[in-house]
Amino acid sequence: MLNGLRRYLSKLGPGLITGASDDDPSGISTYSVAGASAGYSMLWVTLLTTPMMAVIQGMCARIGMVTGVGLSTTMRRRLPAWLLYPLGLSVIIANTINAGADLEGMGAAAQLVFGLPRIAWIVLFGAILIVIQVFLSYRLFASIVKWLTVALFAYVITAFVVHPPWAMVLRHLVVPEIHVNSAWLTTLVAVLGTTITPYLFFWQAALEVEEEKQIGRQSEKSRKGATKQEIKDVHADVNGGMIFSNLVAFFIIVTTASTLGAHGKHDIASAQDAARALAPLVGRFASWLFALGMVGTGLLAIPALVASSAYILVGSFGFRQGLDRKPARAPQFYGTLVAGMIVATIMGLLNIDPIGALFWCAVINGVVAVPILVVIVLFASDQRIMGEWTSSVAARIWGWVTVAAMAAAAIGMFAFWGKS
Repeated sequence: MLNGLRRYLSKLGPGLITGASDDDPSGISTYSVAGASAGYSMLWVTLLTTPMMAVIQGMCARIGMVTGVGLSTTMRRRLPAWLLYPLGLSVIIANTINAGADLEGMGAAAQLVFGLPRIAWIVLFGAILIVIQVFLSYRLFASIVKWLTVALFAYVITAFVVHPPWAMVLRHLVVPEIHVNSAWLTTLVAVLGTTITPYLFFWQAALEVEEEKQIGRQSEKSRKGATKQEIKDVHADVNGGMIFSNLVAFFIIVTTASTLGAHGKHDIASAQDAARALAPLVGRFASWLFALGMVGTGLLAIPALVASSAYILVGSFGFRQGLDRKPARAPQFYGTLVAGMIVATIMGLLNIDPIGALFWCAVINGVVAVPILVVIVLFASDQRIMGEWTSSVAARIWGWVTVAAMAAAAIGMFAFWGKS
């Protein structure tokens, strides 16, 4: 059993990194809003999104592994330009806004805990992330971000510090609850959009390709196909990462619902406000844990955001790409990556409303994800693309259920827009 556990832990990589990066400051802010404004009523969503994420991210991982190229390259080869470019551009815009708001959130969280001006922290974090992505090897980069996943345990600890009513939590987890009004449905779309979010699709497939390059499969031809054991390993990795991601979301909602929501603090302006509000209710330790988690998850997630934008752009135009390459051998890829980080840093310095930007990014992602999900499920079911590794019937059903759920939530949001 111990050897089996060691082997499983050794296989954790792209799936764990992708799942953990999903709980970025955008996700933390959105889950905080959900808990503060809607109480425990959205806990059941985390139970539903776990298999949804596992299936979709598993499809993305297998597409990258079996085709030997990233998702955006496969889309370029299979989709018409009129569909490819608007989808890619939408994700890139959302990613950049998201990264900027994430940096602003990290700066505010660091100021709350350590002092010094927010602007200084934003510039420092932006510079550190550029250096890490441009000048470090992929192997070292992957090791750093894998260890950053530990930061997410701050939210697990905080949930136990606040002593929520666990019987009520369990009931809301297993009994679905839906409120037919604009505010609740918009928050639901935001939760779905920050959980099943487009940049993760591209990031997952790209990381699988990067992993194959690390074991010597440098050409596309050498990366095509997969063994049964490789497919089994990648699904174990992805499933573990998605379970971890949704557990963290669950604990954030529990924490804010049992503290802020239970004490009538329904309107919070940021995750930092949530951290501050926790202090008089449950003590400064919980507040600091909540804020420190923001910094750690931002360092983990922002590289995923800007790098996925780079993969989307260069993949859509057929340029060289990859974190394993030197900047001189993939100038378009690294140029896009650095430009994305610079724009995100400038946005962070502009003092935009972070919760508004993060929340509405999640809403946009919830809408844009629908057509991309359709493409992913179709690709994963196409024998011409996947060969013997097409999705199972059960996976296809879950894939289409995910598409239907995301579409229904978005339609419901627009249908009840402005209605109480």
